[in-house]
Amino acid sequence: MDKQSLVARQAPFKQQYRDDPTSAMITLRADAQLGEGVSCSVSTGRALAEAGLHPAAGGDGTQLCSGDMLLEALVACAGVTMKAVAISLGIELRGGTVRAEGDLDFRGTLAVAKDAPVGFTTIRLGFEVDSDADEEQLAALLKLTERYCVVWQTLRQPPAGSVTLTTTG
Repeated sequence: MDKQSLVARQAPFKQQYRDDPTSAMITLRADAQLGEGVSCSVSTGRALAEAGLHPAAGGDGTQLCSGDMLLEALVACAGVTMKAVAISLGIELRGGTVRAEGDLDFRGTLAVAKDAPVGFTTIRLGFEVDSDADEEQLAALLKLTERYCVVWQTLRQPPAGSVTLTTTG
């Protein structure tokens, strides 16, 4: 996709959202079905992903770990965002890699130590790109990618949340 195509594709949405800010508020949804043993099947829209325990929490490694899936969502979002920003800035990216690493203390999730945190304590997001862009252009690319990556911003500034439980029987 080139800059003209991206601008043309996004222009009607941008105008609509300027004219009617409430139309920009979209609710995304994800559903999963509880599975056999300690598993959960997630429909990704393209395939079914079966999540289970990480090997460090007793899993056998045959199922996806939700922590890995979170990092995968992050690199996917960051990569798409970087490509869109590069197109908008007129920066050619011939290729590249997006990496996310997250540190976990499994004592928290396994209730081994009450003072151990549950969840990632640190997440590192990094990019390696093949481009002839100069340092100033690359700095702008990185800054805008960080600013507009939905998953990264959600992790950095967590939204309000709630948890509910209902019964079916």
